[in-house]
Amino acid sequence: MKVILASASPRRQALLQQIGITPLVCPADFAEGSGTASQAQEVALYNAAGKCAAVAAKMGDELPVIAADTIVVIDNVILGKPQDAAAAKAMLQCLSGRTHQVITGVAVRYKGQQLSKVCVTDVSFRQLTAEEIDAYIATGEPMDKAGAYGIQGRGAVLVEKINGCYNNVVGLPLSLLYLMMQRLGV
Repeated sequence: MKVILASASPRRQALLQQIGITPLVCPADFAEGSGTASQAQEVALYNAAGKCAAVAAKMGDELPVIAADTIVVIDNVILGKPQDAAAAKAMLQCLSGRTHQVITGVAVRYKGQQLSKVCVTDVSFRQLTAEEIDAYIATGEPMDKAGAYGIQGRGAVLVEKINGCYNNVVGLPLSLLYLMMQRLGV
């Protein structure tokens, strides 16, 4: 099946390929909104729907257009992608030994219809040592990920447990996406 993915994320591409979907990659030209942590679900939905609509306006929607926006929240603070190693260290220290939420807004547009939904997963980190944090940052993996970690990579050893959808933490909740596409007749 062919779809248009409104994202350049290699993780989202790999997740789609895992379930037999070959995405045509078309990153969205969309200025993402922001807000407070209490508005995180609304922000994720707004950004996903905006990306989806922007790409559909450019490419059409005869093929399904899929967009997503993932946000990490702890202590009523949204953790974006770290700007540098110091920011990554601060984020990982904050997450160490604690539980946070990963929130992904998903939007699908197909033949004039658009659905937007949100998925929330609780992620608990084990207690991390300063050496572990420094070694993880040295890999470079945290630098392009919200919350400064990737559960699908080396960051897997930081996570003690999750409550919810694993694929959501990677960046695209596949079960939710499947049900959305089914509802749109894809």
